Amino acid sequence: MTTYRLHLRRAASLAEARRAVEETLPAYADVFPSDKAAPILLKPNLNANMNALTGNTTDLRLLCALLGALRDAGYADLTVGEGTNSGFYRNDIGVIARLAVDKAAARFGVPVVDLNHAPGRPVAFENGVTAQVAAPVLDAALVINLPKLKTHFEAGMSVCLKNLMGCLVGQENKKKTHQSLAANILNLSDAVRPGLHIVDAMVAMEGLGPTRGTPLRCDALVFGDDPYVIDLACARLAGFPDAAVRPLAEARRRGRLTPDREAFVAGLSLPLLAGRPFAPPKAGHVATFVHSPKRQKYFLAVRNLRLFRYLAGTDWFGALLFKTGLRQDVFCREEMRLDGLSLDDRACDGCGACRELCPMGLDPASVAASGGDAACIGCLYCYLACPRQALTFHGEPGFLAEQIRQYDALARALYSPCPRQ
Repeated sequence: MTTYRLHLRRAASLAEARRAVEETLPAYADVFPSDKAAPILLKPNLNANMNALTGNTTDLRLLCALLGALRDAGYADLTVGEGTNSGFYRNDIGVIARLAVDKAAARFGVPVVDLNHAPGRPVAFENGVTAQVAAPVLDAALVINLPKLKTHFEAGMSVCLKNLMGCLVGQENKKKTHQSLAANILNLSDAVRPGLHIVDAMVAMEGLGPTRGTPLRCDALVFGDDPYVIDLACARLAGFPDAAVRPLAEARRRGRLTPDREAFVAGLSLPLLAGRPFAPPKAGHVATFVHSPKRQKYFLAVRNLRLFRYLAGTDWFGALLFKTGLRQDVFCREEMRLDGLSLDDRACDGCGACRELCPMGLDPASVAASGGDAACIGCLYCYLACPRQALTFHGEPGFLAEQIRQYDALARALYSPCPRQ
């Protein structure tokens, strides 16, 4: 009988994430290549330019903790790779740079590759369709999957299995997945076969995911090597009915969610990470009607029309799609310019939230008070979540204005009230 592994670890800060990684990776030593010069690819979830505090994307604290641990262990050929959301890709918006993933990885000498622009290799999908998977993913000796724990209005939940859609090259290949979503997600998993999964539940998402939901501070990481076990366990951790997770339902139908996998998860003591079940991804009437599996093929046919693609690239039609819920993202073309942060020491009460949030391990209040630090990568986690609004942004917010509009109060509430230190 196969032995399954799953580890739930607390991680409320960079230091705790690093400790969780260092203490847990030895349990998975067998999945790592014996040759420390062999290529290892880290695949985060960077589906939008909304940062991790919104529940959208993989936390830079996890990414930095893992890169630091792997570098210290001697692994020399590391790459971060992700094929970001096709809408941003279509609008030529650099999500990787907007999230400061490239700057964070550069501190460890690690390149970041946009898999949308990588060469591809064919992988079989349903009904004779083939899709191109990015060659750097298939060439890696080990793929480490770093999904976000969040709800998803089409798939139910997006965890290990769903996160692999970012391995596909460009919009045309991502669209092919939707022709038979759950089945093709499993086909993609069969092709990519990550050896290790680390689920980011530091700040998860409930409600109308994967982009317009509500962030939930769970302060947790989930480690494992079997995506079916982990996704089933994450459904239990979220208090979410696993039958409503379409990839899991398809896995059960195909016999992948085997009795021994289900028995293993049933035998675990899994708390509700939020202390209650996650709110389900309930979409509006228009989106629910259009995205029904029974009508998905008709929507895809319309979406592929040249006229629709043209209209979808206009601001007025994009705003209409967003308002009706048919589009979850706002594709802001204006870039942000950060000139620096300043500290209002009258507002700062020393709660320490900014120190917990900084993926570089800095004290942002001190950095802002002193006029800056070259080690700061401008991720703005500290500014966006300071419960006292003690940090002031200087520059042009650009695309950040939309995140502030949607998430300012929600992000600050995650770390308020904070204990004085």
